[in-house]
Amino acid sequence: MIDQTLDLTLFDRVVATGSMSAAARELGLSLAVVSKRLGLLEQRLGVRLLNRTTRKQALTEEGQVFHACCQRILAEIAETERLMTRQAGTFGGVLRISAPRAFGRRHLTPLLVAFRERHPDLKVHLSLSDLWVDLVAHGIDVAIRVGTLPDSSLIAQELAPNYRVLVASPEYLKRRGTPRDVGDLRQHDCILFGNSPHGDWRFVSQSETLRVQVPDTYVVDDGDTAHELALHGAGITQKSIFDVGDDIQAGRLTRVLPSLRIPAAPLHAVYPHSRHVAPRTRVFIDFLRDQLRATWRWSQD
Repeated sequence: MIDQTLDLTLFDRVVATGSMSAAARELGLSLAVVSKRLGLLEQRLGVRLLNRTTRKQALTEEGQVFHACCQRILAEIAETERLMTRQAGTFGGVLRISAPRAFGRRHLTPLLVAFRERHPDLKVHLSLSDLWVDLVAHGIDVAIRVGTLPDSSLIAQELAPNYRVLVASPEYLKRRGTPRDVGDLRQHDCILFGNSPHGDWRFVSQSETLRVQVPDTYVVDDGDTAHELALHGAGITQKSIFDVGDDIQAGRLTRVLPSLRIPAAPLHAVYPHSRHVAPRTRVFIDFLRDQLRATWRWSQD
């Protein structure tokens, strides 16, 4: 493994300096050693990485791909070493995050500020969307997602407990009446949202599962819009307690049918399956999990 890391470093410096002789001087090795190791590396990989003449060198197509991988791996090794040092325990680079809009604005943004205070060299690129983003295609390091996750090659870690509640504004309930049971929801205006919204709402009462097909009075693709519609008296919606807890406490929204439990929708951190997950991503997930569980103060009671 040490020899392989040296080969990656050697190849990277050959490309960066523009010649084997320059790389040899920088690494304190003889030109013969550099040339031999580069030849053995190409032999082991079974591809030619550099086209070399006495005057110049140029990366092959395979060499370009391999060099990009070398840079990523060497950067992660350097970052890991910096993280493990006692001097500061900080790291830099860019952390690319995707999260739902409402959760991102209300809960994630203040935690990002606190995280960067610990790691001031870090840059954060945050994308907020209620639609599911292809992490690999968009170069996302970690996504925060709510609810049941589809089968995929992604890795998921649960961050914190979470549950949904039915809410409506006091004005709406005064105007239309308060539902007394699940069946009453069919007579109410309901607000649906999400990637593929549907009106098949499910609840658990003791050990019994209840289902009801509610009217799709409003259908939106954005959770914040559903939240605003509920605040303005448009109808009843299902929202995460993380999103509406403050409004319930302040009296801006009222829980509907609070004795019924909606199946849990835990918060997950999701990231691409890889043996080379950047340390900044791992540390951020740990930080987020600890902070969310410490501040999670809602219960189903």
